[in-house]
This record gives sequence, C-alpha cells and structure tokens, in this order.
Amino acid sequence: MGNGIAHSLAAGGFDVVLVDALPGACERALATIEHNLATGVSRGKLTAAEAAAARGRIRVATDLNGAAQSQLVIEAVPENLELKHQVFKELETLCAANTVFATNTSALSITEIAAALADPSHVIGMHYFNPAHIMKLVEIVRGLETSDATVDAAVAVAEACGKETVLINEAPGFATSRINAMIGNEAFYMLMEGVASARDIDKALKLGLNHPMGPFEMIDLVGLDTRLRVLEYLHATLGDKFRPCPLLVKYVNAGRLGRKVGRGVYDYPDELGAQAEKKRSAPSVSKA
Repeated sequence: MGNGIAHSLAAGGFDVVLVDALPGACERALATIEHNLATGVSRGKLTAAEAAAARGRIRVATDLNGAAQSQLVIEAVPENLELKHQVFKELETLCAANTVFATNTSALSITEIAAALADPSHVIGMHYFNPAHIMKLVEIVRGLETSDATVDAAVAVAEACGKETVLINEAPGFATSRINAMIGNEAFYMLMEGVASARDIDKALKLGLNHPMGPFEMIDLVGLDTRLRVLEYLHATLGDKFRPCPLLVKYVNAGRLGRKVGRGVYDYPDELGAQAEKKRSAPSVSKA
C-alpha cells in the first residue's frame, strides 16, 4: 500500500518521502512506482512529462528521520496496534507540533491509535484501497478527539490527488472493511462447505452482482494474513458473525498469504518465480 499511496500523492503534486526500514523495500517500491507510471503513460492516463515530474517528487528513507519535515505522515505498517503506537510515538518526537498523522488502517480504532500521542487531535484515518494510485475512494475516519482542522487537511490532500472521500465516524471496520470482510469470510465458508469452486464463486459475484473483483481475487490482493487480522478484530469487537472461517485460518497457517508470496487461494507463477530468484540472489551469511 505504501508505494501506491506515495504514487498517488506525488501524482497529485506533493513532495513525498517513502520510508521503509526493511532492506531493499524502498528500491522495490520505486521500481513498482516507475512501472505503474510507465503503464499510465502507455494507457494515455498521463503524459511522459507528468510521469517524470511525479517520479521526481519521490525520495526514500530507511528510518523515520526522513519524515521529520513532513506536514502530513501517512502510516501503512501492518495491522498491529502496538506497532502503530511505536511508529507514531517516534514520529511525534521528530515532527512539528502541527503535523497531521494519518493511519491507513482498514479496521483498527483511530481513537486507540491516537491514544499513544500527547495530542490525539492530530490523528485521523485515511483508508486507501488497493491499488491506491488507481482506486478513487479514500475513507476519512474521525477518532474521538480528531479536530476539524485535521479532517479538513486530510480531505484537502485526498481531493488534490483526484480522490473521492467519505467521512466516517469511527466504528470497527469503518464502512468498507466491515462489509468486505464479511463477504470474503462468507466466501471461504462456502468454499469449505463445497458450495462451489473458488473460481465459480468469484465469477458469480463479478457477473451476477457486478463486483469488479471476486472475493478470492480481492483477498489474494489484500493478503490473507491482513484479512484474518481484520476479521479477528471485528470478531472481538462486533461479535460472532465475524468469526474467521477455519479454512482461512488454515491457509494463513500454511503460508498461503496471497499474491505477495505467490500463493493464496490461487497460485501466481510470476510472483513465485520472483520470490525464488530473490532467494537465489540473496547474499550468504556465515558465522564465525
């Protein structure tokens, strides 16, 4: 999600610092952004000059010091409250007092995330959708103490990037994740019960209900582990109707996490090949 959000912001005219501490992650993110910009040019969505200008607005950093001068920071780390607290606490020590801190969480409480900061009024949810540089919607999610100025800033940034916004008063799963998680979970129950194959369930929802993607295609794109964490949170906060399907849990335990690892509900040979190549090219480490 991070590279898609950075792409969207840069295309909207903002200078962007993309931060990731994982070795090689920034390089892979830039390669993805460059590929997506080139695709946009080939499809007539933007000119070569516009693509070059957008790419020129993006630089990378491997620690949060790179975000110290930012007026808006959008966090897109995994759906783990403790990790988000850690990130925002460090950012608060680095950034100016009026910096807006946005989280891209798809389900966690904005109020709980904001509680880690001395001034929670600057914290807001900006929930992008995958792929973030293409999808039009950003859910703007207001926590208990989010200020009007923070809401206005988040909406203004999203709209400057050509996005549509909806304003959500915080509730578990907001609007979209709550419904989407239930659809995907029910699809897994149907698959477990033998109602139909994954491909036929996907085809039925695309052609019969006019969904642009089937539920299994969507969950492979989002990540099965991410969807499971969302369901576990919704189950804990909203009750038994969100109990994760045992088959989804089994897939996650088997390491079938979706496109990002080359295997989810479906197999993705190109991604599997890239994973294998990365392992082959990784430097060996010896211990004395």
